[in-house]
Amino acid sequence: MITNDSVILGLLAAVLLFVGVTRQFGGGWQKFYTFVPVILVCYLVPSLMRTFGLIDTSESNLWPIAKDYFLPAALVLLTLSIDMKAILGLGPKALIMFFTATVGIVIGGPIALWIVAQFDPSILGDGENAAWRGLATLAGSWIGGGANQTAMLEIYGYNPERYAALVAVDIIVANIWMIFLLYGAGAPEKIDRWLKADTSAIERLRDKMADYSASVERNTTANDWLVLGGFALAAVGLSHLGGQAIAALFERAFESSDGVLASKFFWVVVISTTIGLGASFTKARDLEGVGASKLGTVFIFLLVTVIGTKMDILQLGDAPSFFAIGVIWMLIHTLLLLIVGKIIRAPFFFIAVGSKANVGGAASAPVVAGAFHPALAPVGVLLAVLGYALGTYAAILTAELMSLVGG
Repeated sequence: MITNDSVILGLLAAVLLFVGVTRQFGGGWQKFYTFVPVILVCYLVPSLMRTFGLIDTSESNLWPIAKDYFLPAALVLLTLSIDMKAILGLGPKALIMFFTATVGIVIGGPIALWIVAQFDPSILGDGENAAWRGLATLAGSWIGGGANQTAMLEIYGYNPERYAALVAVDIIVANIWMIFLLYGAGAPEKIDRWLKADTSAIERLRDKMADYSASVERNTTANDWLVLGGFALAAVGLSHLGGQAIAALFERAFESSDGVLASKFFWVVVISTTIGLGASFTKARDLEGVGASKLGTVFIFLLVTVIGTKMDILQLGDAPSFFAIGVIWMLIHTLLLLIVGKIIRAPFFFIAVGSKANVGGAASAPVVAGAFHPALAPVGVLLAVLGYALGTYAAILTAELMSLVGG
């Protein structure tokens, strides 16, 4: 079993190399990637490496590196040439699907707990071992993110010794759902036809971004890459500098490090996105001509491979009742999204991104949005930030509803 981060990163790079090379082939490979989206392959292969014991990332630092460096760099590069007016022109359906996803988490928790308790009453527990206390942390993670999850653990005082099972449910159930979303992102047309969705606004934004990229594209030089790389990494550094300072201010103000506003990662996401959007109104936007969004997409693919190493499907057997709750919970969330999406004829893009802005937050919402088209990644970021803001409040509501079931 490989535990060395350098070797694991090399294996992940080899996965990207394999995908990049085989995409150039015709015949069978072309048919394969028609049915299995490229980004899904980059996600699944590392997860199989983890599941079958080739690599062990339990003590790995690759995820913090990916989250702290790859993600903000991708956000800056992908938002650099974005047209904010066109994003705002996507209309209200994105927000409707986001809030539908939130409602699905809020009502799904107590319903799933009640259903599983009918077959396994012992799952309810009591005191600090009460299931609803632990599931509150899951609600915090699925509506907001890691900071909201930690806040719920502190507020409701779940037994820390049993917390690991909830973390496993969080990671595996959310990542299995991501597999379906990435697959759908590779060929959304069939789902959009079933939804009878109007995708014209999304197509206009996608085409407008593609036309702009083509209009400014030029033969690149080493100096172009020096400027592009320097801009991206300088923005990452500035994001961390600002994020650390702002988080420290809120930590002192609230005398706690558990709140979302006291989370450095939250501010890194906000600042890096703001830098990219701000630069899109300047001449820096022309960096798209030397491949800003292409390099940003490479960072997204790297991020996807690292996220894949977090899923070990074999852990499903460690806490079957909690996993049953997680699966039913996610099914309720999904069913509600599809029903509302069908009613308002929302494109699958809004369903997928609205869901991941809740279940995954800023680390995966832009990944799913970017799987549709790199120009759409900022939509995922903006909704994910909204998820952070609502996460704690919605998770508290979910926890209180679950406490009525748990007694």
